[in-house]
Amino acid sequence: MAIAKNRSVRGASSGIGGKRPFPWVTAFLLVVAVGALVWWFYGEAARGYAMAGTGYGAKNACSCRYISGREIGSCEGDFVPGMEMVFLSEDADEKSVTAYVPLIASQTARYHDGYGCVLR
Repeated sequence: MAIAKNRSVRGASSGIGGKRPFPWVTAFLLVVAVGALVWWFYGEAARGYAMAGTGYGAKNACSCRYISGREIGSCEGDFVPGMEMVFLSEDADEKSVTAYVPLIASQTARYHDGYGCVLR
């Protein structure tokens, strides 16, 4: 004799098409929404700090590289704590160093004889 099992349809009335989204989709959308809200409130301040940090980093790294004659990699060690997001790139032909925070800010300092390193 066969026993019939009672199977209930889960989620038949939840969401579009009767299916619930995966929990990670909901979590991802929540993180994006919170991130957008935080950026809306603090974005201008973050851009200001990023511009100040990249200006400081470009000027000091340019002086370190073209006045002191050190390698660009050793110049990153001169940064103050909290500048881990500032990255450096060098253009030896132009004698310039660019400091940047990805997608937010970028500043370039160029070495000029008699003036030292100057932000552009």
